[in-house]
Amino acid sequence: MLLGATDRAIPLVERFAACFHDARDPTRTEHAVRTLIGQRVFGLALGYEDLVDHDTLRHDPVLAVLAGKLSAKRPDCAPLAGKSTLNRLEHAPSAIPKRYHRIGHDPERIARLFVDLFLEAHRTPPKEIVLDLDATDDPLHGHQEGRFFHGYYDGYCYLPLYIFCGRHLLAAKLRKADIDASAGAVEEVARLVGQIRSRWPRVRILLRADSGFCREALMTWCEQHRIDFVFGLARNARLVEEIAVELIQAEDEATRTSRPARRFKDFRWSTRDSWSKRRRVIAKAEWTNGEANPRFIVTSLDKAEAGARFLYEDIYCARGDMENRIKECQADLFADRTSAATMRANQLRLWFASLAYALLCALRRIGLKHTVFAEATSATIRLKLLKVGALVTTSVRRVKKIAMASAHPWQQEWRLAQARLRNAAA
Repeated sequence: MLLGATDRAIPLVERFAACFHDARDPTRTEHAVRTLIGQRVFGLALGYEDLVDHDTLRHDPVLAVLAGKLSAKRPDCAPLAGKSTLNRLEHAPSAIPKRYHRIGHDPERIARLFVDLFLEAHRTPPKEIVLDLDATDDPLHGHQEGRFFHGYYDGYCYLPLYIFCGRHLLAAKLRKADIDASAGAVEEVARLVGQIRSRWPRVRILLRADSGFCREALMTWCEQHRIDFVFGLARNARLVEEIAVELIQAEDEATRTSRPARRFKDFRWSTRDSWSKRRRVIAKAEWTNGEANPRFIVTSLDKAEAGARFLYEDIYCARGDMENRIKECQADLFADRTSAATMRANQLRLWFASLAYALLCALRRIGLKHTVFAEATSATIRLKLLKVGALVTTSVRRVKKIAMASAHPWQQEWRLAQARLRNAAA
């Protein structure tokens, strides 16, 4: 019920359904596109990762309430769709619908929806936002289209690109694994920045990513479009030689104190042939566990804005939280269930999981702020607030009553979230 209240507050399912076009004969259609999409998104948010689960869920009265359909037109049909109908939805072509796939979708419109949800989550434009970029592995166990072996992950996989701003998911782009980690990043960032600046023309944007995105094309684009960046920089012998003195100092301190020691150095640097100009580089000369651990980052920020230690420890290292968000999408919302034969279908599955994540983020942001669940993961929210036993009383045409247990330990938080979401939808 909280998911339904959240959807009414941000109308996510309705707007997602508007990204599809339905060429089916309405006189012979039992399940509308909006019902199918709501059923799939709510199912993922509730922990039902497989389409086969919906052969049972199609008779669930509470899920029928969420999907907005309590009864079927035909007497021999369930209110909601089963696995076969939802499977046809996931294989919807992105072009003109075909004979056996009458539902199509608009990929560009779906991609824009994530940014729209992010922009609408702010009452006033922020002065500055940080966009985190990262690539991760999506293991494959079949012979899906675009399947390649990736040496770093030691397996066959996809290599999706994720872009977050805090907890907000702005982009989830499925890619083949036979590419550089930064492939397509310039185009994706350009799309996001253009959409954001059309609403917030004065917002300052900082890109943050690991060394896989430290590429001349992306840094040059940022410099040309007034975008700041902080990227990891892969170490090499020349860079390590630059901080030889600092490493010796760190080693001496670690030997005296028997504790890890670190020094920072701020200098201008350029590669021999791949960079077009000299840029600011921050080096961390660290000695820990009896050995050197040098790290480097490159940035467009100047010294007056951020010193070397603050820039590395407080700004760059904060990007590690994005990895928790990716784990949440894949482990809690099943974004890695890309077992369809085509990349188009798997991209659509990734978007379904990503929008289920966006729905739970909205629940957390609107209904659960200043509660013990304000920073909870999707799995925790699902376990303690969504998967709650209830007695459902139905009549022929409607659900009469949903009675929840008075001994539910989180009932105060549940009531507060329900009230807040109701006010947000008003």
